[in-house]
Amino acid sequence: MVASLGAAEPAHPRNDRPGRGGLGGDGARWHTAKEPGPAGRRNASSRPRGTSSAGNGSGGAPGRLGKMAAPSACCLWRALAPRCGWVLPGLQQRFAVPAAVSPATARPYAAAAKAAKKDAKRSRQEKAKEAAKEKPLPRRRPLMSKPVDDVYLTWLYRRPSYGLEQAVGMLKRFQELDFTHPKQFVYINVFLDMALQKKKKVDPFSSGVALPHRFTDEVNKVLVFTENEQEAEVAREHGAAIVGGVELIKWILEDEIQADFYVAVPAIIPKLIPLRNKLRKKYPSTKRNSLGSDIPRMVQFFRECHEYSVEDESIIKTRIARLDMPTEHIIANLKTIIQDICTFKPSNFDPIVQRLVIRSSTSEGLLLNLDGILPQVEKAEEKEEEDAADEDQQKPVQESVST
Repeated sequence: MVASLGAAEPAHPRNDRPGRGGLGGDGARWHTAKEPGPAGRRNASSRPRGTSSAGNGSGGAPGRLGKMAAPSACCLWRALAPRCGWVLPGLQQRFAVPAAVSPATARPYAAAAKAAKKDAKRSRQEKAKEAAKEKPLPRRRPLMSKPVDDVYLTWLYRRPSYGLEQAVGMLKRFQELDFTHPKQFVYINVFLDMALQKKKKVDPFSSGVALPHRFTDEVNKVLVFTENEQEAEVAREHGAAIVGGVELIKWILEDEIQADFYVAVPAIIPKLIPLRNKLRKKYPSTKRNSLGSDIPRMVQFFRECHEYSVEDESIIKTRIARLDMPTEHIIANLKTIIQDICTFKPSNFDPIVQRLVIRSSTSEGLLLNLDGILPQVEKAEEKEEEDAADEDQQKPVQESVST
């Protein structure tokens, strides 16, 4: 019945025009989604009304209804497309690209808030410092002098100090109890007071000293600068490792020649200025007794001397003897080094040696009592002052007796 209705329906005069809309069988006007070309127009005009465009063979009415539904939807979308904001109100806002906003416009008071935050933090720090100054220091419990029991807490007692002979005897005893090597080295750690007047202080130094009792067979390598052939022969005879003149400067700068000590005669010293920055503390000078005319004495001294230097601005760590040496030899070597250290600070200031610790290669450090170790310069000055005061007191008595 549907097919008969489609065949009996009269054609509308506008429906035969190619590319134009018309009224369907149910009176609804339709439009094509796209304007067809000439071939499409011919096909559309020549196609019978009862057939389906999609190849549907179910009859004329379903094909005609499906043919009209798609163009009507496209027509509705074209009519509403310019007003998509009305159809979907939030769609354009969601897909819109946000405009660039400067920090100043986004947060107009950010700079002021940051400055206020810094001021508040600064004020808190100042208040904390003032409170720390006003706060009294905690009272520390005074340390006890000697423990009563064999087992005790070390931080509750003062560190014991020992006499020099007693400390050396304890080191020898430790070696026997620990079954360690008997010929191990003996070391000292010297803690220095480098302060002078006001903000001045003693510069870190290094020196060499001839020990009264040698404890090693090692010999230092000595280089002698001289251009005199006779002086060069004398230096070689007394054990100088390298002897030469200006020609050695190039090899020293290129690290081709190295020595433990550098000795020079006064005649060649102006030509050695290029080596000043290279050698630094080892540069020949009268203060170090490495500049002079007595070549045999200088060579012999520097071949056998013991060298030490200041580390970490105020500490000297050096070895002084072997543990199997007699106690008297160990003490003599230690006093020789301490006396040489004391020459680097004037005697009118506090002693340069603050603390002295002795140890062996495998033992703990023992704090030494400085009485009898430091030179007696201060005591001699005190005796002179006391003698002068006694003379001043005796003068009025003698005047009264004479009157």
